[in-house]
Amino acid sequence: MDMKLFDSELKVMETIWKEGDLTAGQIAKNLKEQTGWNRNTTYTVIKKLIDKNAIGRIGPKFTCKALITKEQVQRYEAAELMGKLFDGSAEMFLSAFLHDKKLSENEIGRLKQLVESLK
Repeated sequence: MDMKLFDSELKVMETIWKEGDLTAGQIAKNLKEQTGWNRNTTYTVIKKLIDKNAIGRIGPKFTCKALITKEQVQRYEAAELMGKLFDGSAEMFLSAFLHDKKLSENEIGRLKQLVESLK
C-alpha cells in the first residue's frame, strides 16, 4: 500500500474497521455523533477514500467496505515516520518510541519474538 490517509479519512476508516461494512448514511450518523460532522462532510471524505481505492461501494444502498486493513495503514504510517524523522533507521525509531515506556515482561517477550522472526 502506498497511500497517505489524512485524519478525516482515518476517522471514516476507523468507523468501518470497527463496525464492518456500513452504508454511507450509517457512517455519517456515527461521525455526526462522534465529531459533529454534517452529512456532506462525511460524504466528501467517503468519495475521496473511494477515489483512493481505500473503500469500495457495494450495492444500491451505497454500502462502504474497507479495501485496506488497519494494519496496512499502520505499517505505511510507521514507515513514513521512520523515513522522515529517523533516516529510515528502525533501531532509532524503536529506541525513541520505547524510550520512556514501562513494558511488561509479556510485552518484552513478544518484542523479542518479533525480532527473532525477522532474522
